[in-house]
Amino acid sequence: MTADPAQLRRSLAEAIRVEDPAWRTALEAVPRELFLDDTVFRPSGTQWEPVHRHTAGEDEWLHLVYQDATWVTQIDGIAAADASGPMTGRPTSSSTLPSLIVRMLDLAGVREGDKVLEIGTGTGYSTAILCHGLGDKNVYSIEYDPHLAATAADHIHAAGYAPTLVTGDGLAGHKDGAEYDAIVATCAVRHIPPAWMYQLRDGGTITTTISGWMLASGLIRLTVQDDGTATGRFVGDQIGYMLARPHERPPRPTFYQQSGQARPARLDPGLLDDWTGQFLAQLAAPSAELMTTGDGVILVDVATGSQAWTEPEGNGWQVHQHGPLRLWDAVEDALTVWQDAGAPSQSDFGMTVEADGTQRVWLGQPDGPAWQLPA
Repeated sequence: MTADPAQLRRSLAEAIRVEDPAWRTALEAVPRELFLDDTVFRPSGTQWEPVHRHTAGEDEWLHLVYQDATWVTQIDGIAAADASGPMTGRPTSSSTLPSLIVRMLDLAGVREGDKVLEIGTGTGYSTAILCHGLGDKNVYSIEYDPHLAATAADHIHAAGYAPTLVTGDGLAGHKDGAEYDAIVATCAVRHIPPAWMYQLRDGGTITTTISGWMLASGLIRLTVQDDGTATGRFVGDQIGYMLARPHERPPRPTFYQQSGQARPARLDPGLLDDWTGQFLAQLAAPSAELMTTGDGVILVDVATGSQAWTEPEGNGWQVHQHGPLRLWDAVEDALTVWQDAGAPSQSDFGMTVEADGTQRVWLGQPDGPAWQLPA
């Protein structure tokens, strides 16, 4: 007997911790199968394998749909349905796991009557969750990719919802719907776009992930003040979203290792395996990419071509640095500050956006050690 989608929705909702019962009701009501079409990608080693509804069978497909999992629907702009076989590449769209959707909404503190701008419609599933909880007229959603936007609109309308849907750059927001009570981003950003600040009411909130070209991430809710500033603290959740497409790292030439200047490393590069440690490294070298090897780490600055790479030496490590930026010096300085403070978790960090656009992440308190974002 084929699984009952309604029962699967109830089981999913029961398994997810939800603070606001409105979101549990939405999980029970919104049919996720409408938003995944008939094909998704799942990881297979270093590749992405398309899984088709007709080959999986209806029962297996529905159980897949109602797992609390993120299902990738597009790789490098190619939809799962258009893939002829396994692919390599990076995800460019997905259906976010349901528990993260409601976690973002709980963190945002969104309540009945609030007007919300969602950045990144994606498949439309999270948009439908918002509509069920807030009503269509209070939900605005913007999608960068025209094809994804059109497909999401079909999904959302098929599910019976009618929010305001916009195709365009989510970093510019949607001024025609302002002022909003909350902005919730289903993509990560390197810094808070000024338009988001301008389009919120005083006391409005921005819930997003701050990320960068090392792909480290921190989840935060910022509250906008009447003086044009915004501040908030990161939470401890170890989650990440894809970077907003205008914030993605530019292509760089093939990496060629340069000897540069060598010195003993003061810190173990293994600190960058830590969630917060990698986030600190990204703050310290915001235009650098991170690669790992069996022998250490490699940092390559996209803007200047500067590089740093580590290798074992005796009982410790040696670092080589080449180019105008001393990347490892900056990373070590940041990690040393963090370690001297007791290596606290990410929830000990906060962020301030100033009225002039300056944005900084700080440790402990707003007047503590800070690192400026590339705004």
